[in-house]
Amino acid sequence: MSLGAEVIELSSDEDEEPVPSTTALAHHAPSSPPDVKPHLFADVDVKPLLLPPPLHPPGYGALVPVKTEEPVPVPVATLTPPPRALPPPYLCRQFWKSGDYVVARRNPDADVPGGRNRLRINPKFLHSNATSHKWAFGAIAELLDNAIDEVNNGATFVRVNKFKNPRDGNPSLLVQDNGGGMDPEALRRCMSFGFSDKQSDAFIGQYGNGFKTSTMRLGADVIVFTQNQNNWVPTRSIGLLSYTFLMETGCDDVLVPTVDYQYDPTTTSYVQMLRHDQKLFSSNLAILLKWSPFASEAELLKQFDDMGDHGTKIIVFNLWFNDDGDMELDFNSDKKDILITGAHKKVKTNNPEKIAAQNYVSTRLRYSLRAYASILYLHVPDTFRIILRGRDVEPHNIVNDLMYRECVLYKPQIPGLTESSVITTIGFVKGAPDIDVQGFNVYHKNRLISPFWKVANNSYGKGRGVVGILEANFIKPTHDKQDFEKSVLYQRLEIRLKEMTYEYWDLHCHRVGYDNKKLPKATRATNRANHMNGGSSPISAPPRLLASDIPTSSCGIPRLSASAAREKINSLDSLSKSPAMGLKRKFNSFSAMAGSADQDGLDHMDKVDVSQRKRFNEYKTLTLENDKLHNECLQYEESEKQLVLKEQKLRSEIAEAEKKYQELLVELRSLDVKKEK
Repeated sequence: MSLGAEVIELSSDEDEEPVPSTTALAHHAPSSPPDVKPHLFADVDVKPLLLPPPLHPPGYGALVPVKTEEPVPVPVATLTPPPRALPPPYLCRQFWKSGDYVVARRNPDADVPGGRNRLRINPKFLHSNATSHKWAFGAIAELLDNAIDEVNNGATFVRVNKFKNPRDGNPSLLVQDNGGGMDPEALRRCMSFGFSDKQSDAFIGQYGNGFKTSTMRLGADVIVFTQNQNNWVPTRSIGLLSYTFLMETGCDDVLVPTVDYQYDPTTTSYVQMLRHDQKLFSSNLAILLKWSPFASEAELLKQFDDMGDHGTKIIVFNLWFNDDGDMELDFNSDKKDILITGAHKKVKTNNPEKIAAQNYVSTRLRYSLRAYASILYLHVPDTFRIILRGRDVEPHNIVNDLMYRECVLYKPQIPGLTESSVITTIGFVKGAPDIDVQGFNVYHKNRLISPFWKVANNSYGKGRGVVGILEANFIKPTHDKQDFEKSVLYQRLEIRLKEMTYEYWDLHCHRVGYDNKKLPKATRATNRANHMNGGSSPISAPPRLLASDIPTSSCGIPRLSASAAREKINSLDSLSKSPAMGLKRKFNSFSAMAGSADQDGLDHMDKVDVSQRKRFNEYKTLTLENDKLHNECLQYEESEKQLVLKEQKLRSEIAEAEKKYQELLVELRSLDVKKEK
């Protein structure tokens, strides 16, 4: 596959596959999918570590690139090869061992006209490129990201489900959305390396590599069905990225067969679109029918029946096995979920705390796709649904799991950028300290990158139960979106989050039963007595009014109107200049007071401290709310710009359609047509 602007297509030798005939075929209107055919041969678990020498000498059935030309419609073929089962694959079905195979020598036809002076990509690169995903769910998340990005093109759902391979009955992974779909050129860019049209901050993807790495990490082969109505021409395109095909034919270059059709909604029929000639189209179609789950052209086209007018369907088949020889994705243990085989080590216990820890999302996300998808996005659009195995995934907002919430403002030191700021919501997870959960959930552009990132690791338990949520768009994620690049900004963020954890712990740990040595001795004694009498219930906490005690919305920040927030900020602005109102929490004064003042003096100082902290926390909370409203305003302005551009584009298309209509009307009037009586 070329990295340049020209995308490689396929042709074949004369003896590759029989060329279908070119008589017209009417495609019936969409209907319910037929029953899946039973598999044609018994399942055989063939898992050799190395691929044996190719069945044919190098150059057999050679595939060469050709120049891209304007599509030429021809009728769809009616005769298709009879269904037949695929032979057992030679490649190893275990992902981490499947990169070991013998590559054929250079294809002798690679230097024919049209193939010179181009960058070649060895098929082994598909495997090595996919190893960036250490985790299968991280690969599925890439496909969900592509569907979420399609919200800008009208997508309202993404469906993830099990698909039964009609050739052998083995389970495959289906990911389908109803976004804008791809035209033939966009599909070829998607199948190529490094192409990406997502340059706006509104998109999650940006590298143009996620589709290849994710699908090849999940299985050896993937077939893509996509339909699009750009330029008022409904198109249907099919592409196959097959590691099995490349290995078993001894290819030394990545070749991707694709076919395109024009669809006529009035007659529900398809017409082949020839980019070069009939031979090239027939060669691509023959490879698709031989190496995909569908043995006829009619079966291929039937996959568009349940896709509506636009959208994309991805089927990943020949799914990988783990090191124990079991399929990595488990579709059987839970009919409403997809699990990772062997990742769930359930411990039999009657201890309520251990049961709560096992059932909490921080544990379940490691093996349950439903749990991981529920926290994958900070905000899911109200009109968008993630449907996993026929059931909607309910978003899980971790902020709602926290007690004694506080909002902390962090301004990273970025040269040339002074307005960047991050609001972190932090608190104790419900059930702390019995539930051993801690860490920060760090999002980037609405997408979870680091779940429960432990920045404070202390053997003596400091920080236990403290959980935070923030969106850090100022640092860049790695290509697999499972971690961040270890830049200077990343290191500064890590240090600040660690400080934030300890500051919060020093302020609130006594509320969940710990002895807070930063407090006065008398207060510590009262806390101990309360917890001995009433356990570690939050009701027994001292009556200090902190920012975490102020009622909060689902995002962890109080919802106030802009005018009310502005009035409050103006009235409390003078408090920010008080030396006692620093953001860093220091408690040395408490220790000094404990050694020199009597109990009445401590009570008086506590009342003063409570009053000051109450007023300052109101000021801080309103300031953060003001920043949040300002950011929302900027987002609305950006959305307005995008809508204006979309309106202009639609008006332009309407004008072109009216112009074409007038031309056709003039042409019709110029014809001498006589009406029959």
